[in-house]
Amino acid sequence: MAAETDTGPATVAAAGVPEDAEALTGWGRTAPTLARVHRPRTYEEAAAAVRACGARGSIARGLGRAYGDAAQNAGGSVLDMTGLDRIRTVDAAAGLVVCDAGVSLHRLMEVLLPLGWFVPVTPGTRYVTVGGAIGADIHGKNHHVSGSFARHVAAFELLTADGEIRTVVPGTDLFDATTGGMGLTGVILSATLRLLRVETSLMAVDTERATDLDDLMARLTATDHRYRYSVAWIDLLARGAATGRSVLTRGDHAPYGTLPRRARRAPLAFRPGRLPSAPALVPEGLLGRTTVGLFNELWYRRAPRRRTGELQRISTFFHPLDGVPHWNRIYGRGGFVQYQFVVGYGQEETLRRIVKRIARRGCPSFLAVLKRFGAGDPGWLSFPMPGWTLALDIPARLSGLGAFLDELDEEVAGAGGRVYLAKDSRLRPDVLHTMYPRLADFQALRAAVDPLSVFTSDLSRRLAL
Repeated sequence: MAAETDTGPATVAAAGVPEDAEALTGWGRTAPTLARVHRPRTYEEAAAAVRACGARGSIARGLGRAYGDAAQNAGGSVLDMTGLDRIRTVDAAAGLVVCDAGVSLHRLMEVLLPLGWFVPVTPGTRYVTVGGAIGADIHGKNHHVSGSFARHVAAFELLTADGEIRTVVPGTDLFDATTGGMGLTGVILSATLRLLRVETSLMAVDTERATDLDDLMARLTATDHRYRYSVAWIDLLARGAATGRSVLTRGDHAPYGTLPRRARRAPLAFRPGRLPSAPALVPEGLLGRTTVGLFNELWYRRAPRRRTGELQRISTFFHPLDGVPHWNRIYGRGGFVQYQFVVGYGQEETLRRIVKRIARRGCPSFLAVLKRFGAGDPGWLSFPMPGWTLALDIPARLSGLGAFLDELDEEVAGAGGRVYLAKDSRLRPDVLHTMYPRLADFQALRAAVDPLSVFTSDLSRRLAL
């Protein structure tokens, strides 16, 4: 799957921009900017592209699934790393894989599942690269058990601004600055990952409805330890006694002995289905309060009050939207903002207030999920911390959205929480230090290993990273 591009008007001035520059945007399809795109096929070509990047610098890019501007570089260069896509070695006995940074999680699943191994952490899409997974320190439905992606990285090779390729291992400052560092310490070239042993490619899934937010939080708190994976869809348009009503889905990898006879013939088969692509042109306003409200009502009503042990494909459980190519088009040309924050345990009242504010505001979000995070990992800009995380999609052209989200930022920061940089497209820099206490350490290390700011992005300029 190619990286997401946009043909709309770019926000960078045309003066000084090469004629072969391309318009790039994040998955949210907001704020496209122009950059010259290099597509290296070897480490040497990647190093040459970095040396030739010019005054506006360069940034690595994978499959374009960062929602905001993290993999854009207005007026500079962008390294499309998807051509570096070799799986170098697989140790099927030890559960280790060495692969290039441009390898996608989808490709890893294709190769590893038949061998009885699974990626240790996957987000809501398998169309992210290994380099992007490390740079954003992605998390999944199993953070309360397995932590974020970096916890399972044994080492990676990093091309730094001086042209050196360094082997970086856990426990070092450069590792902690790079995992979650959004590509600003260098270009990840390859990685060694520790895998998860599985007996089948099916999931045993329990589903139940929660009547409101308090009911949901109580269920998660009491029983999350029983499941490897857990996530709740929330109806953020429900108000009154139904505020925060949810569908809670939890599961684990199904053991071979629980499969029906037919499924035992190919227990490790990976066969993700696909639906037709979303149309290129979608009428603006299609996802308004009325249509999203109707969807939310139907989705909640059709969910079982309680169902246990349902067998689902891995793709159905983890990546349902991947079955609809270019699903981000459904928000129209205006695009959408994904807003994800986390607040710590003990800040449940903050979460309640924010959910109520979103409901009163009538934000038409049909993709809204709540999860519990476990212990955070050492990455200085890594997003997860112990607590509650809520993610929601909102049409970017919703009136007054910017001011409303600024107010939520203040509330999140005041509660000691933070916003996820891999999904951000509009955060103000003045709240960043509050949200990320190790930001000064990150900036100091970045200045030491890249004093000329060779690695630069629209995100880093906007937030003065």
